[in-house]
Amino acid sequence: MIYRDFAGKQVSVLGFGAMRFPTENGSVVEKEAIAMLRAAIDGGVNYIDTAYFYHGGVSETIVGKALEDGYRAKTYVATKCPVWELKEPSDFEKLLDVQLGRLKMDYVDFYMFHGISSGAWKRIKEMGLIERIENAKKAGKIGHIGFSFHDNYDALAEILDGYDKWEFCQIQLNYIDTEGQAGIRGLKKIEGMGIPVIIMEPLWGGKLANPPVAVRKIFEESGKSPVELAFDWLWAKPMPRNLIAISGMSTMKQVLENVEYAERAPETMDQELIKRAQDEFKKLKLIPCTGCGYCGCPNGVSISSNFDAYNQAHIDNRVEEGRGAYNAMTQWSGEKAQAPNCTSCGSCEELCPQHIKISEEMPKVAKFFS
Repeated sequence: MIYRDFAGKQVSVLGFGAMRFPTENGSVVEKEAIAMLRAAIDGGVNYIDTAYFYHGGVSETIVGKALEDGYRAKTYVATKCPVWELKEPSDFEKLLDVQLGRLKMDYVDFYMFHGISSGAWKRIKEMGLIERIENAKKAGKIGHIGFSFHDNYDALAEILDGYDKWEFCQIQLNYIDTEGQAGIRGLKKIEGMGIPVIIMEPLWGGKLANPPVAVRKIFEESGKSPVELAFDWLWAKPMPRNLIAISGMSTMKQVLENVEYAERAPETMDQELIKRAQDEFKKLKLIPCTGCGYCGCPNGVSISSNFDAYNQAHIDNRVEEGRGAYNAMTQWSGEKAQAPNCTSCGSCEELCPQHIKISEEMPKVAKFFS
């Protein structure tokens, strides 16, 4: 495993994101999830990322169980404060204690304000949460203070410049999504400030793992898989040397393969190869949903499943594959799961980290599959 200096610690270039554990009938397959986490750690991964709401609050508990039997001493653990959940300032300490209880830990190595935007940053300042997170660090409950981010570059600059003690941050980036949210421009600002950075969604919600045939043919020249090349693009220069990438792994096969890729993370790579792949992806005009599940429809529409089916149908004209996924939705996600049941209420758009105009895209999906 390759390690990098990250906030004064030697951290593996690959981190384990505990948001996409294997599930069965809507529940996490706990035994399998624990085995995957331990296999990753045995392979050298020492950074585990979770959050208060992942898997409906179960993720932190599973991480805590996985890190028993001596595994805690081999890892650095990160979790996140759900700022939107705090009704009053004292809720910060209450939720942190709940999280530490779930994790079975006295302290967490890295603690973030979760998915903050310009509006959330304003709330953090108004509620005095900076002082509270600093006090938690002084009390030994937090090792390092940071934030994860879902907004535009201007919001990122506002947050970075608004507090001079950020010790790390987490942004979304991959070789397709270079201009959305923080983007390459934001990454350069972070690097210029000397702040270590964690990259989430390196595979763009899994879409880069199963790219169009045209992209696969381009990548065949390298002899590497699409997944490895997506990671390589982040790990290789000219990206910052204090950058690590987290992957939300769902199978043991993914764990073992990703660990292998991280063991040979390159210093450089063929940027022209990536440029050609970018050009092919741009032709598709896919809906940029990563399947994070933050949106949550009050009417029971499975938003990410609809977008996933639509995107499947538009990659290499896999219409029947997309239609099969679309038709199966009602079986797994309820009778109102499909796009025609969207009422365009807009509540999901306030929660979407990708800032997708869901009320505009959903009728497009409904029309396509009709």
